[in-house]
Amino acid sequence: MGSRELFAEIVADFQSFQLPELTPRNLELPSLPGKVDAVIGMRRSGKTYFLFQQIKQLIEQGFDRERILYVNFEDERLLPFDASELHHLPEALYIRFPHLVGQECRFFLDEIQNVPGWERFLRRMVDTSSIRFVVSGSSAKLLSMEIASSLRGRAIPTEVLPFGFHEYLHHHGVSIPERWPPPEKIRAVLRHHLHEFLRIGGFPEIQALESGLRLRILRDYVDVLLLRDVIERHGISNIPALRYLVRRLLRSPASLFSVNRFFNELKSQGIPVAKDTLYEMLAHLQDAFLVFPTPIATDSVKKTMVNPRKVYLVDPALAGTVAFVGSSDTGHLLENIVYLELRRRGFDCGYVLTSKRFEVDFLVTRPGSQSALIQVCADLDGSPQTREREVRAACDASAELGIPEVTIVTIDQEETFERDGTQFRVLPAWQWLVRPVSL
Repeated sequence: MGSRELFAEIVADFQSFQLPELTPRNLELPSLPGKVDAVIGMRRSGKTYFLFQQIKQLIEQGFDRERILYVNFEDERLLPFDASELHHLPEALYIRFPHLVGQECRFFLDEIQNVPGWERFLRRMVDTSSIRFVVSGSSAKLLSMEIASSLRGRAIPTEVLPFGFHEYLHHHGVSIPERWPPPEKIRAVLRHHLHEFLRIGGFPEIQALESGLRLRILRDYVDVLLLRDVIERHGISNIPALRYLVRRLLRSPASLFSVNRFFNELKSQGIPVAKDTLYEMLAHLQDAFLVFPTPIATDSVKKTMVNPRKVYLVDPALAGTVAFVGSSDTGHLLENIVYLELRRRGFDCGYVLTSKRFEVDFLVTRPGSQSALIQVCADLDGSPQTREREVRAACDASAELGIPEVTIVTIDQEETFERDGTQFRVLPAWQWLVRPVSL
């Protein structure tokens, strides 16, 4: 079957396709004229269903379905395929619906990075047609390389992460309280689901699965990502070193990671690898949205280079795929969740290391808003030493940065207090994650 006939079949299939039921995501596309919306994120994080959400919203707003087309370029019928055949796609729509020529149409192109040269086709269509495009992909290269170099500012990215806690609650039929503070019964429900969220995570597909099957599928997510988005895409040959690196990162969410130290560890294990190769592997894992290395918060390039980065996982449940996750890991998993929520809210984050070498988890910034300090501690009153360590570090950072208030996110504690001129606000995570409180 030629590409012309195949696209005609795809157009016909979509017109009869019944859109699935879905959990709405707390995201909106900019949808600006003359711009391509690029939906990016890790595989299985919900990008396809987010595209379906956008299609449903268009139809509910009165946009004719015949003016909408969805194509999944992981369809085996479209592999192998290249951009020289993409011009048959709008042709197939216009042959079926001739009256649409010149009208605004919406094309949703899923996993478009599978088509070599796709960006040249998109650039031409944006310049010459009345079609508005939404594209998705599972690699940050969709944004950083192809779009930046070929679309030349014509694309706006929207990142889709696995469910946040708010979306997780919606998926499980739990209503968000309209009034705060909520009664104890509702607080208990939110506490329970927070602990479940720390364990299960936010990947949509695995929400209702029992633990054994859930872990098998999560491991498969990681394996497919490594094969498709790292090994095949970048021609990685030192697979043992790559897998060792991935196990280390997944085993230690929200922890400092030094390539130099890891290089020496591999060397002691007899695993040969160049240090530059490890830096490249870490960048590839970030490109595929598996991990988010986060630097120290500083204006000094030298300090950024010499200090290790904190590495957060795209979903806390991935930690359980390589190690037993016990109660002692709760603080790291909670910090990982807080980082992901800050990322969803559009904030830039870095950790703070004071002149006395005290650490605060997040210095949070966003254009047009004030900076904020956030500390994460599962149980602030677990011991006097724990409380003293967390509060002392925050006081030092507050004084050095001139930020008078610090938020401490915990599992289930809530209070306010003042120390050494710093105002502290302690909030339970089940509240901080769903209630639109200021930083």
